[in-house]
Amino acid sequence: MSIDTPTRPPRGASPTRSREAFAAHIRRTVLLEAEIAGSGHYGPSLSCADLLAALYSGFLRVDPADADRLDRDRLVLSKGHACSALYAVLADLGFFPAEELRTYTRLGTAYGDHPDMKKVAGIDFSSGALGHGLSIAVGMAVHARLRGDGARTVAIVGDGELNEGQIWEAAGYAGANRLSGLLAIVDVNTVCVDGTTREVLDYEPIGDKWAAFGWAVERIDGHDADAIDAALARFEARHAAGGAPTVLVADTVAGKGIPAIEGMAEWHIGYLGGSDLATALEQLGTRVEEPTDDHAAPRPIATEEGH
Repeated sequence: MSIDTPTRPPRGASPTRSREAFAAHIRRTVLLEAEIAGSGHYGPSLSCADLLAALYSGFLRVDPADADRLDRDRLVLSKGHACSALYAVLADLGFFPAEELRTYTRLGTAYGDHPDMKKVAGIDFSSGALGHGLSIAVGMAVHARLRGDGARTVAIVGDGELNEGQIWEAAGYAGANRLSGLLAIVDVNTVCVDGTTREVLDYEPIGDKWAAFGWAVERIDGHDADAIDAALARFEARHAAGGAPTVLVADTVAGKGIPAIEGMAEWHIGYLGGSDLATALEQLGTRVEEPTDDHAAPRPIATEEGH
């Protein structure tokens, strides 16, 4: 099993890959981590790959060489079960060696199936219990305002997570206090572990609810790089002007990039192995060598791009 190790970018730089290649790399690494663990949260991890690629392609002010600097921007992955995608990003940027992901979910590893801020560089909050992340992000945004250093705080929230009442308490506080440096991104992939979000508890129209709490609301295609970048730029302008907090209601596809599982609640969590994994990796632009025996897992090899 091979998780490739790119050259670490200099301070403040974006990934060395193109945006499209970066998102594909995130998805590829998610599949490889799941292969190591024997299962994975494919649906929610693959749905947010384009959002993470946008945030970490020069938008978030973070420094792998000084991961704990006080004036950094912060990202709270409230839907912590999608951390395999975030690990892929942080390894690619050089927060830790990519080869460490070969220990994903193994005994004694720092890289569990939910992120631990005390063990993994670049993780700003140990998330996992759904509903807590936005409240933590609100506290971070208040702290940044008191420091006056202009740092931004981003919280990525799952649409199924909106069922948690604490989300709306945090949203109400942020709106009432006009926390302009706070950006919430709702990953609306429309599925959760119990089925579709519409079947479990339908929160549409989602944007209207956030607007009622005093947020600036934008609905975007969460897989459209240009749309994401434009929305992030408008958030920056609101922050500079001291406006309302911003929420991006990002329409995404669970399992994006793997056609056989896209949009399927059954693949919120599961396992793609053997020829299924090989096919999925090929769809992401990675060729796979055939196993040398009936029990060996497919081994990814470099593409022409070297990724």
